[in-house]
Amino acid sequence: MQAPDFSVELYRDVTEWAWGTPSWVHSVADVGTNAGLLLFAVLFVAGWWRARSRDARAMGLAVSAPFAMVAAYLVSEVSKDFIQEERPCRAVAGAVHIAACPPVGDWSFPSNHATIAAGSAAALVVVWRALAPLVLPLAALMAFSRVFVGVHYPHDVAAGFCVGVVVAPLVALVVVRLAEPVVDFLRGFPIGVVMLGARPAPAGVPDGGLRSVARGQAAVPAGAAGVTRVDGRLRDAAVTMPDVMGGVRGVGGVPGGGAGRHHRPGS
Repeated sequence: MQAPDFSVELYRDVTEWAWGTPSWVHSVADVGTNAGLLLFAVLFVAGWWRARSRDARAMGLAVSAPFAMVAAYLVSEVSKDFIQEERPCRAVAGAVHIAACPPVGDWSFPSNHATIAAGSAAALVVVWRALAPLVLPLAALMAFSRVFVGVHYPHDVAAGFCVGVVVAPLVALVVVRLAEPVVDFLRGFPIGVVMLGARPAPAGVPDGGLRSVARGQAAVPAGAAGVTRVDGRLRDAAVTMPDVMGGVRGVGGVPGGGAGRHHRPGS
């Protein structure tokens, strides 16, 4: 594949500007273009840890995210072998590059680094949406750094970025359908609880109610009418009524039951 002219010219502009920056910038760019991938690995671990206290779907997405990134990388790698575009650091006459030019046969289009960075960022956004303002700009910066150090054309990193942000989320949403029931099953075993966290309590059930159920008692809402809790056990509360007959006892009946008879005085 022959690189398009506009991308070649843009490559020249970026690399010549990069070459004129201070040497410490060269070092940061050369190291950072790979070190950024380690940061994404740390964020994958953070996403897994966060999901340990959440439901099976959240943990399923956290587990699926690395596989989704790998799937995006495989799409990029297969495309590279099929298209076989030469690296600009060899193909462009007079090219200047900060990083060492990859060996012959390590093709340029699309950029695997850009794909992995974008795929990691997109998968992490599916897992943990609040990370989007951090991971998406970081992925874009990593993609640009591949042009900055002189080992990719701009269209290489643009294509790799698109592969990552499209393939990784789709794969994550497919894989989670398989991962979710597996996570729920494994959480029923001690080793699964250690690795994946315990099953969260059902929504709307207070902890006290769950403890009562665990002891074989029925969970009763606090303040339920006619019921009181004494010494941790449920007892029926006594319901009292006024003794309406107390004030006329001996007039309309005889204490002890039975109908009374009227007596005249002196009889």
